[in-house]
Amino acid sequence: MELNENARIDTSQVDDRRGSGGGGGLGGIPIPIGGGRGGIVGIIVAVLVALVGGGFGLNAAFDGDGSGQGDNTSLEQQCSADDALKQLDCRNTLYVNSIQAYWRTALPETFGEQYQPSKTVFFSQGVNTACGQADSGVGPFYCPADDLVYIDLTFYNLLADQLGAKGEFAQPYVLAHEYGHHVQDLLGTEAQMRRQQQRDPANANALSVKLELQADCYAGAWARNATGTADEQGQKIFKSISEQDIQQAIDTAEKIGDDAIQQRSGRPVNPDEFTHGTSEQRRQWFTKGYETGDPKQCDTFGGGA
Repeated sequence: MELNENARIDTSQVDDRRGSGGGGGLGGIPIPIGGGRGGIVGIIVAVLVALVGGGFGLNAAFDGDGSGQGDNTSLEQQCSADDALKQLDCRNTLYVNSIQAYWRTALPETFGEQYQPSKTVFFSQGVNTACGQADSGVGPFYCPADDLVYIDLTFYNLLADQLGAKGEFAQPYVLAHEYGHHVQDLLGTEAQMRRQQQRDPANANALSVKLELQADCYAGAWARNATGTADEQGQKIFKSISEQDIQQAIDTAEKIGDDAIQQRSGRPVNPDEFTHGTSEQRRQWFTKGYETGDPKQCDTFGGGA
């Protein structure tokens, strides 16, 4: 993967709530990660709650009004410097720019709906959202109540060091998956799925899996078209994306399958508890999105997912 150093990084698409001097350094995630079953369970709980998922469960778990305001001053300065692409937060901002540039065109062309931009909130340790109060342990998530994507960038440490997804392209895959949930929100897919869950609670988990796999497929469609995305001045955002990059995304998808996570926790694999899909399913649907490059091919609800 090679980013274009001449592409303008649009920090207005990010709300930086990390406080003064956020800087984007990688630190620890406040969940237990030591040896033994307690540490592993801490990881598994964090992953199962919202790892590369919707984060919608926050509504039931927390109370909150979503108030909060970031200060992008430091981020703007950092991302206008000559070495901006060396900074984790600037690269992730540019990934967000690419993903939204793609959907700005793809959503009306594919589904006949205008794309409504969403900001990504960078936070540190904890954040207040319209879906409730959350800490870093829930992983990245999308909140449909305020139409925002949330991520503590230190999450990538857990992804690489604890789950073994070390590739750089794991990062835009994670963000593209979350923006897939935003697209589902805009199209009414998420709301329709929630109503189905209420009518058919016995299949609530199976419906959740379909939603997550569709977001994986949407991420794949973006990846296929990412080299065609550009900034507001028409500068390409990506110079190239290699097959190795795509394999890194697939590897990440496989490592966060429900069955892989249950095995990592030392528990028997129980399909009744799946909420995001198996490693094979996640690989399959990301690959389908990537190979077709067509979001219309991501109908997991009608496609037997």
